[in-house]
Amino acid sequence: MDKLQAEDARYLKRKVKRGSLDVHPTEKALVVQYEVEATILGEMGDPMVGERKECQKIIRLKSLNANTDITTLARRVVEECRLIHPSKLPEVEQLLFYLQNRKKPDKQEKHLPRDLTPFEGMELDEEANINCIDDYVELLYEDIPEKVRGATLILHLACNPDNLEELLQNETALGALARVLREDWKQSVDMATTIIYVFFCFSSFSQFHGLVTHYKIGALCMNITEHELKRYDLWQDELQKKQKAYEEDPDNQNVKKEHEKALKKYQGLLSKQEQLLRVALYLLLNLAEDTRTELKMRNKNIVHMLVKTLDREDEELLVLVVSFLKKLSIFLENKNDMAETHAVEKLARLLACEHENLLNTTLRLLLNLSFDTGLRSQMVQAGLIHKLSLMLADEKQGQLCMCILYHISVDDRFKSMFAYTDCIPQLMKMLFECGESHMEPELISFCINLAANKRNAQVICEGNGLKMLMKRGLKLKDVLIMKMIRNLSQHDGPTKNLFIDYVGDLAAQMGAEEREEYVIECLGTLANLTIPDLDWELVLKEYNLVPYLKDHLKPGSAEDDLILEVVIMIGTVSMDDSCAATMAKSGIIPALIELLNAQQEDDEFVCQIVYVLYQMVVHQATRDVIIKDTQAPAYLIDLMHDKNAEIRKVCNNTLDIIAEYDNECERKIQSEKFRWHNSQWLEMVENRAMGDDGEPFMFGDDGEAFMHNGDILERPDLFYTADGIIPADGTISPEFFTDYQNGDIGQAGGFPGSMNTDMFGQSTVTPGQRPATTYGTRPDEQFFYSYAGAASR
Repeated sequence: MDKLQAEDARYLKRKVKRGSLDVHPTEKALVVQYEVEATILGEMGDPMVGERKECQKIIRLKSLNANTDITTLARRVVEECRLIHPSKLPEVEQLLFYLQNRKKPDKQEKHLPRDLTPFEGMELDEEANINCIDDYVELLYEDIPEKVRGATLILHLACNPDNLEELLQNETALGALARVLREDWKQSVDMATTIIYVFFCFSSFSQFHGLVTHYKIGALCMNITEHELKRYDLWQDELQKKQKAYEEDPDNQNVKKEHEKALKKYQGLLSKQEQLLRVALYLLLNLAEDTRTELKMRNKNIVHMLVKTLDREDEELLVLVVSFLKKLSIFLENKNDMAETHAVEKLARLLACEHENLLNTTLRLLLNLSFDTGLRSQMVQAGLIHKLSLMLADEKQGQLCMCILYHISVDDRFKSMFAYTDCIPQLMKMLFECGESHMEPELISFCINLAANKRNAQVICEGNGLKMLMKRGLKLKDVLIMKMIRNLSQHDGPTKNLFIDYVGDLAAQMGAEEREEYVIECLGTLANLTIPDLDWELVLKEYNLVPYLKDHLKPGSAEDDLILEVVIMIGTVSMDDSCAATMAKSGIIPALIELLNAQQEDDEFVCQIVYVLYQMVVHQATRDVIIKDTQAPAYLIDLMHDKNAEIRKVCNNTLDIIAEYDNECERKIQSEKFRWHNSQWLEMVENRAMGDDGEPFMFGDDGEAFMHNGDILERPDLFYTADGIIPADGTISPEFFTDYQNGDIGQAGGFPGSMNTDMFGQSTVTPGQRPATTYGTRPDEQFFYSYAGAASR
């Protein structure tokens, strides 16, 4: 047998294996599943390989209705379809009974895949039938009206998810729809909207995204959206021209009629265009489920298109656009695009709407954007602090508003703005309404941030604000409330004086049985109370705080945060002369030196310990102990040139006082300052002197070498000043001119300052003003900020 005969005889022997029955999902039809087994004949005519293929046959039951005799129809189906074995007759009857009584799906539900509402033009007088799909496809090859009708009929089928599988198999229909959309979308908005809607129905299910991508519908929707936005700009320009002409000549009836006609036409075009944009953007939102597809959209400026669409008034379209932006905002590149297009300014407009879904979605998008510093600046410029403060009482949206405002309050530049809104009274009301129940973390965190500003602190403490906070914090041992109180206590002025009534209550919390984080906040609050009228000696004795403070200075005795607060507390009470003497007698100074050795790498510890030493040398009772009985001056000299500017400032002020009262220390300090200031020059001179060949500049006018056997520090004529050589008697020290050139002489205030002297050269540092941090900023320090610069970020 030749090769051709073998191919002809390929399926010469065939066996049909009958299978199961099922109900067709979309129509009144039965599905017969069966298997075909074919035998391939070899060259000698002998069977060689057996092949199997699964098949199905759909039996449509057009005559099936409520009055049909099921038994007769079942017998007829079995007789006419040879694939169904007579033994399957009872099963056929059961399936037919199910089809006869199956509830029809609600037609209204078919038009709402994933909440996309139907649009004008979808209505039809006839009912679409899946059996007539070929007729509908034929309409796509006719003129525009027939194309619209054919696409609408197919859309009615696609709105029922049960039909999507069968439509998916019809490549002719889908190919024709894609071709018509690609070629003719500019000719009819209704047709473009309807065809995109068909593919939107597929895009509502992830398994069909490959189909939509295959026909390049996503890219086409991007082009259509961009084109429609440009058309919208042209319509706006045209309408504005008509409006301007009407305003210039309101009595001209012709101009008035033209304006009314143009406005009516504009409204009609706008309505249809927004339908098209809504379905196109919704399809793109579905496809953006894949981040790779979303990246392609971003490369085609999807963010700019969406932000531009925010100018519309249609609430359904706005909900979709804001939802899309919210999804995109989680990626850095998209967030930056929103910053460039000033999306926040347009979103702020939507906060006045009454559409609950739109308002909620807008707030969620703003919350995503509020993590960025530059966008927070835009929010402040757009007036969001005031707008969101008014919405705090809203049960549905209040939580989102609070989260956004919390992020804004993180920035010190904007804290003071809350004092001029109703935000703080509303927060205090919410705080006290909690009673003894658990507070939301966003609420108390927001309050803690606001309390760090002096003006806000005054508003918070108005009336019984501080009293209520202290009552709750002390009764419930609430760490976060105490943290808020601690922030309130750090501001100078009338607010700090309010805490005098609660010093005893706070001091009583110092105990081993209390939680450490709670004690830290109470101790930190006490340490902030630098009030001259406060009798710290009485407080220390009544609550026996000196042993507690000394015990917690030992390295490793507690967490570092608690030990640091103890050091700060010692610095505060040392403002008082008698308290400083008590501290010195108790052996706290050696404990501080030991702690300084242990924590020398921690700038915060070093700065606060040096400040305690500064307070000690201010008082006569403790000055001699510091200078003569400890190694504190040596440590301070070593720290004179620390890399941290704040530590250097505190050391310089402390050493100035020590030098004033101890001549030996004064010489060491001046020598060290001179060596440090002229270290490079001295090194160069020393290197030149070691060389064989002398240089002319190493000798004076009389030929005497500068480098002689005497100590160079004994040559005060070498000290250069801005005006020339200083007096030979050395009455003015070199550091005077250094400080003069740096602008430190006569600087007002205390820390953070360097040299604070009066006209007699005496230190004018206020003993009660301690450095708040090693970074040199105080919590109530005012920040100056340019809003013009923020917008360009």
